Parts: sequence; C-alpha cells; structure tokens
Amino acid sequence: MSTCHGDANGRNLPPIAVDEGPAPVGQRLIAIIGPPNAGKSTLFNRLTGLRQRVANFPGVTVEHRLGKAHVEGHYDVELVDLPGIYSLSPRSEDEQVSFDVLSGRMAGLRRPDAVLLILDSTNLSRHLTLAAPILALGLPTLILLNMADDLRARNGHVDADALATSLGAPVALISASKGEGIEAVESFLAHGIAVPIPIQLPVLQNVPHCRQWARGMSEQAGYRHPVPPEWSRRLDRLFLHPLWGPVIFVLVVGAVFQTIFTGARPLMDGVQYLVASSGAWMGGLLGAGWLKSLIVDGLWSGVGSVLVFLPQILILFLFIGILEDSGYLARAALIADRTMARVGLQGKSFIPLLSAYACAVPAIMATRTIENKRDRIATILIAPFMTCSARLPVYTLIIAAFIPERPFIGPFLGTRAAAMLGLYVLGFVAAVATARLLKSSILRSERTPFVLEMPAYRMPTLRSLGLRIADRAEVFLKRAGTVILGVSFVLWLLASVPLINGHTPPIEQSLAGTLGRTIEPAIRPLGFNWKIGIGLISSLAAREVIVGTLGTIYGMEPGKDQAGLQQALQHDLSPAGAAALLVFFAFAMQCMSTLAVVRRETGSWKWPAIQFTYMGLLAYVSSFAVYHLLS
Repeated sequence: MSTCHGDANGRNLPPIAVDEGPAPVGQRLIAIIGPPNAGKSTLFNRLTGLRQRVANFPGVTVEHRLGKAHVEGHYDVELVDLPGIYSLSPRSEDEQVSFDVLSGRMAGLRRPDAVLLILDSTNLSRHLTLAAPILALGLPTLILLNMADDLRARNGHVDADALATSLGAPVALISASKGEGIEAVESFLAHGIAVPIPIQLPVLQNVPHCRQWARGMSEQAGYRHPVPPEWSRRLDRLFLHPLWGPVIFVLVVGAVFQTIFTGARPLMDGVQYLVASSGAWMGGLLGAGWLKSLIVDGLWSGVGSVLVFLPQILILFLFIGILEDSGYLARAALIADRTMARVGLQGKSFIPLLSAYACAVPAIMATRTIENKRDRIATILIAPFMTCSARLPVYTLIIAAFIPERPFIGPFLGTRAAAMLGLYVLGFVAAVATARLLKSSILRSERTPFVLEMPAYRMPTLRSLGLRIADRAEVFLKRAGTVILGVSFVLWLLASVPLINGHTPPIEQSLAGTLGRTIEPAIRPLGFNWKIGIGLISSLAAREVIVGTLGTIYGMEPGKDQAGLQQALQHDLSPAGAAALLVFFAFAMQCMSTLAVVRRETGSWKWPAIQFTYMGLLAYVSSFAVYHLLS
C-alpha cells in the first residue's frame, strides 16, 4: 500500500529541516532511484565517473551499481544505482529489491541515509506517482527533475519551488547529460540532508488515486507538458511505419556491421602489430626454453589472438550506445513487438533479447521484469541464440579467412558485413522458431499487452558514450586476463607434455593433441579436425576462447604464429567446414556462466540441461547439414 504525500490544497509549508555538516567518511550511503529512461544511469555516471562497480544483491540476480562521488569537503559519498521502477508495490523482482533496499531489509547493504529521486521533467505527471511511495518512507530525499533543457526547448514549464512546497521536499531542475543543475546535487551530498516535512493527508490506496494526486501536484506547480517537435513526430511516423520501420531497422543494422569491418580494420591492424612486436620483443628477451614457450607461445599467443578483436567489439557497443541514447532502440522494440506476438511472446521479451546481443548473462537477469513465469522461462531459454559479443571474434576470424571482401549491395554493404549480418539473422530466426515451439507446447500461456514509454529523441553525449565504451573495454580485458589467460595456460601445459627425450613434444603427440584426436571421429562429419576439436572443448568456458586456443596451438607449431592464424585455418578447414563452424557457433551453448545464471534464475538444473542439450543437438545437426550440402 502506497501513501501519497503532499498538500493537495497548496498550503504554505514549514521550511525544510536540514542536518548540517558532512557525515564521516564511509558513513553516508545515497540511493539513486527513478523510473526507467529517467536518466538515473546518466546521473550516476556523471557523479562517479569510472569509480564504480557492478554487483548483484545477495540471494537475487538483480544487478545494481555502486560508486563513489567525491564531494566538497574532501570525502567520498557512496552511491547505489537501483533498478528503474514505476512503483514500490512489490509485484516484480525489481520493485521488491528497491523496496527492500530503501526499507533497510536488503542483506549485505545497510539502509540508505538519503535518496536522490530522479524523474523525467518532460513526463512529470506520470513520473510523480513514484514520488508518493518514496516520500512515504521518511528518508531524506532530493527530487531531481531531469531533462530540464529538453523541457525548455519544447516550451514546457514547471515551477520547482512550488512543487517543493507542495511535496514538502527539495526539488531541483537538472540536465544530467549536460551537467546543468548538478551543483544542487553536490550541495545536497556535501552540506546537508533535507528531511521531508510530514504532511497529514488521507491515504491513497490505489494507482488511479495516486495518478490523480500526481496530476494535482503537477497543476499546483504550474506544469505545462512540452510540445513534441514536428520533426520528432515525422521521425516516429517513419520509424514506426509497418513497412518502412522494419526496412530502416535492417538498413541501420547493415550499416553498423559494414562499419565494424571497414572502420575497425586500421585499429585491428594496429593492435595486431603491437601484439606481434611485443611477442617478438619478449621472445628475444627470454631466449629459447620453456619460459619463452609459456610466455610467448602459450599465454601471449592465446590472449593476443583475442585482443586483436577489441576494436570491433568497442565499435559495436559505440553504435548500440548511440542507438539507445538517441531513443531509437525503444522504437525498434515496438517494431519487434509485432514479431514477438506472432511467436507467442510479449513485447517485454524484446528488451532482454536486445541486451543479449551484448551478453546473455545480463539479458537473462533482465527477464525479471516479465511477470508471466512461462514467458520469462521461454525468454531465458532463447536468449543465448542472440549473437552476443563473444561470438564476434570467432565470426570475424572465420569470415575474414574465407570470404573475400567485395561489394554486395553497391558501396553500402560488403560481402563480409553481409555474412556477419546473416549470422545475426540466423541466430534471431533460431530464437524465434524455438520460442514458437515452446509457446505452442510446454510453455503455452495467454499473451499480455506490451506497454512501453517512448523516450524523446536526444543527442547522445560523448561522456555517456565514453563511459559505456570504457566499461566494455574493462569487461573485455578482465575476461582476457582471467578466463582466456587461464585456458591458455592449461592448454600450453597439455600441449607441453609428455616430454620426449626431455623436449616438448610435437603438438599432435601431446596430451592436448591426444584429447583432440579422441573426439575427432565425432566432429569429422562436420568438417572439423582435432585442432578445431580442442577449440570446441576450450570454448565451453567462453565462446571467444577458441580464438585464443587456436592462436596457442598454431603458435606452438613450427613456422606458424598467431599472425598467420587465418592462413592456418585456410589450410585446416575447407570452405564448407568453415561454414559449418560458423553455424555451430551460432547455435551451440558454449558459456558456462550463462548456464550458471539460468540455473540460478529458474531454480533448478532442469531448464539449463534442456537448454544445453537442445542447443547442442541443433548445432550439430545444422552444421552436419551445412557441411554436406556445401561439400
């Protein structure tokens, strides 16, 4: 039950009580909360910069971010960025977590000392409904009306002082993306915590009443809703058109992949040169022997083979950030909702599936917003079919080795970008077909309507995009420095024993070679040899590990190094085998982290076992068919 605070009659209120003086270091925790698309993350990034980390609350899979903001007085305030919600009535896991944190019931996190409630000033009447339950908690609260610049530009208006008087809590107009009004936030963090004045009002027990209360508060503040610009309406008519909307979406995606191949090439060549030259330098410094074999041929060849693809991954996330921050991806979600309906899923499934293009792990966590349990499980099961960024190095390596770059659609789309786009489409088709199968059989349920708040079109900021790219680079490098490095070490060890006359054996006579030859009969029908087999086994840890594995294997062969990885693959794989390998990676479940999250989300090993088996069989059968058809 939510209690709405405020003075519906517009009475004068006593001044806000302020607790003067900063708290000692480490004793002040501030929660940032607000509806989705209100700018929470933008504000959090501006206040914390790179001084942040992502974590899960104990016992649940809801993700949150913690960071430190350095404020006046030379001390740090800890900030926690909570999930975007519309209500504190615990109907979903997001809302339950936010309620538990703000009420001090969350294990591992003490109750916040204060709250930054961030609302979209261009949609104030709707967003103010969240102010009621937040203020009812009695925590010191600063209400931030974000996107004030957009409000002014579109001839909107709100009297922040009048709204503060009505609510009994301080209100500030800000633009988190441009830094406008941030000094009010910093002052709140540094000098005092404003305590809301308790105002006696009748209890408003349902959503319609709270919405009516919010409209009343908006009217008292002289709120004037901003007028959508004509160009915005024209863009929506185009982007949401039943025919041209999907066509434009396909063209945008095609342009992204063409840029990934053409724009990233100089950067990849630069990284390749650094990897090769640093490897040669280390080899000369270490001299011949097992240490050089470990450091250069084993670890550096494995990790360096994957590092080469960092520019492509960062360019991909740059485009995703631009499309998301501009407001276009929300329109793409509405377009995709029509497809979701045909396969029995709801539009809410699109958002997790979209995030699965980055990584299936957070995508599966994002399904917590889906109230229908059967829809949620179906979305979890198909999310790994979406082409995550871990597949990108594998796809790029094989496509570049076997497909020459030629114009495909004039100067706009080359053959390599078209092949990459085709693999993304293949994964999406597999996801849709599997969803249709599930929703027409074991996970049948009624469809629920899809409600999505359309954000205004905005110009992405360099700061926001830069922080996003830096975050992805950190994740990628940590993965390269842990999972890939560890697998490279184990592979080098297996490739170095048993010793023959005190010397490292040829790779095919090592334990690694024996393991590869053991499974070769099972994968030979797919066009794969024992070296690819070793890569398939190692890639169970993470898909992109196969690139480092092959780099290590070929780096330990006489006369070959990771710089010649594409040429080595051309020698060991036929074009039909290369196509089969691409299809295998498009379908197979090769990520232990994803399986672990599926187990945690569904509460049993039944669904991960079904998922792993189904995707593995589909990958094997499809690869077999592709290899023999093309052969």
